[in-house]
Amino acid sequence: MNIRSLAPLRHRAFRLLIGGQLASNLGDAFYAVALPWYVLAGHGGALRLGEVLAAYGIARTIALAIGGHLSDRLRPWTAMIGADATRALALGGLAAVAATGPARFELLIPIAVVVGAGEGIFLPASFAIVPALVPDDDLQAGNALTSGGTQLAMLVGPALGGAVVALLGSAPAFAFDAGSFLVSTLTLLAIRLAPRTNVEPAFTASAHQAETNGPSLWRIVRSEPIVPLIFVITIVANLGSGGITEVALPALAHGPFHAGASGYGALLAAIAGGALLGTVIAAQTQRASRPAIVATLAFLAQSGFIAAVPYLGGTAAAAATLVCYGALNSFANVLTITAFQRWAPRELLGRLMGLILVGSLGVFPASVLIGGLIVHSFGPAIFFPLAAAALTIALLFAISRPAWRQFGAQDSTATKPVVARS
Repeated sequence: MNIRSLAPLRHRAFRLLIGGQLASNLGDAFYAVALPWYVLAGHGGALRLGEVLAAYGIARTIALAIGGHLSDRLRPWTAMIGADATRALALGGLAAVAATGPARFELLIPIAVVVGAGEGIFLPASFAIVPALVPDDDLQAGNALTSGGTQLAMLVGPALGGAVVALLGSAPAFAFDAGSFLVSTLTLLAIRLAPRTNVEPAFTASAHQAETNGPSLWRIVRSEPIVPLIFVITIVANLGSGGITEVALPALAHGPFHAGASGYGALLAAIAGGALLGTVIAAQTQRASRPAIVATLAFLAQSGFIAAVPYLGGTAAAAATLVCYGALNSFANVLTITAFQRWAPRELLGRLMGLILVGSLGVFPASVLIGGLIVHSFGPAIFFPLAAAALTIALLFAISRPAWRQFGAQDSTATKPVVARS
């Protein structure tokens, strides 16, 4: 990386954020391995595992809107502290339960609900906090570094978590995840107590002032076409994403590729490695004059790689294609998130991010259901071009709209919200 990509690390509060989030993301990777192993090893079966994951996902989706509101009312770091401290306690409890014997679903389901709700509260604030900790010139690099930490944890964490689970069982892995959230909580407390010279006025104003003097969330949604446009595009574009990674890709590895679980792991690692590469490229890239157009072109190229995955002859070629897919997706996401952070009224950023995340993550159950139906009926290969087609349709619709083409443009004041303050 060059000095541009590392510039946000000059700020102590941002360094604390990166360190804490790297720890908690690594813990999440341990949890992702330990949970299914714990349930399946206790003869819970796939249906029970699905129930636990559904409880987690539903709670996360419901909590996203609450998390956005709390982020704006209480400051992002305060919402994040509460979410991580709660998850540390819940996962500590899960470690204790796992240490006593097989999965007990009367305890496991409520814990999954608490953990999912914690993530839902945490996520909008995690996007709102970065503009509060770094200057605007460093914002794109800051987003790239936070995303890069997540991808790095996803790249190395599952292998480490798998080794811990294989050697010691699920309980120590759950305990590690609980400890990682405790580390994150402590770093966020340090951010809360540290002086911040670059925080914008909306974060230093009282919550009451932010509520009474700022523009209303729903007034922004009604009057600014970019918000419903992004929401609709996000839903359509993500209709295929969960089905790809959770259904079609493992089915492809198990069936036509004959690659087994290790091959599926290699394909997931290829996506994470590509995503890490994409964040590095985004961190080193100067601010685009038309970020939405640049991101759209990257997403369109990504759709081509998605469509090609099952037709290249095997695991190695598919993995190389998925590296490109991950890199383009991560690069484009950093550009669009940064443009949204710069555009949104700061006192509403948490709630607006919560709204967009509902569109992104809330469609996951539908995506895996559609993926399951298509893969069951027609095999895994056809799902990839269908997912690519849905993404392409969403992108072509987006780029046909002036509001999207001008979104984030440096030379246009029309892209900023113009809602009169109440």
